[in-house]
Parts: sequence; C-alpha cells; structure tokens
Amino acid sequence: MSELQRLRNVGPATDGDLAVLGITTIAALRGQDAYALYDRLCALTQTRHDPCMIDVFLSAIDQAEGGEPKAWWAYTAARRARLSGEK
Repeated sequence: MSELQRLRNVGPATDGDLAVLGITTIAALRGQDAYALYDRLCALTQTRHDPCMIDVFLSAIDQAEGGEPKAWWAYTAARRARLSGEK
C-alpha cells in the first residue's frame, strides 16, 4: 500500500491517478488545488473523468493538510455549487 492510500478516500485507482499527476506523497498533495488537478488529469489522460473525482481530491487534500478524514461525498455539495456558479 502506498503512502497516499493511507488517506481515507485514496485507493489504488486514485493513487494511480495522482501518480499520473506526479503526486506520490502526502506532502506533495498539500497545497494542491483539487479543481486544477482534475483538469490536468482529464487533459493528461484525454478522458473526461467523473466530476466526483474532484470530491475525492478535495477530501484527500483536506486530510493531507491535517483535516479530519471525511467521506468524499461530504464535498459534493460545495463542488456542485462552485461549478454551477462558474457556468
């Protein structure tokens, strides 16, 4: 199990996605922008990933920065509100 998989919502698939982004440690995840990570992941893989991936990134970043581990769906409402405001 990788270091990142110690975070609540990071399993093998998300760990792989983060590796594609060059993030392989919890320290490297700190200070990242979940929305920018999502956009880069989609561009690098040439695939539109499920927007719930943003929630997973938000939760992982929050925990990496010392926040309490929360389910990824705890971030869904805020993500939806932000994205609907950008349209």
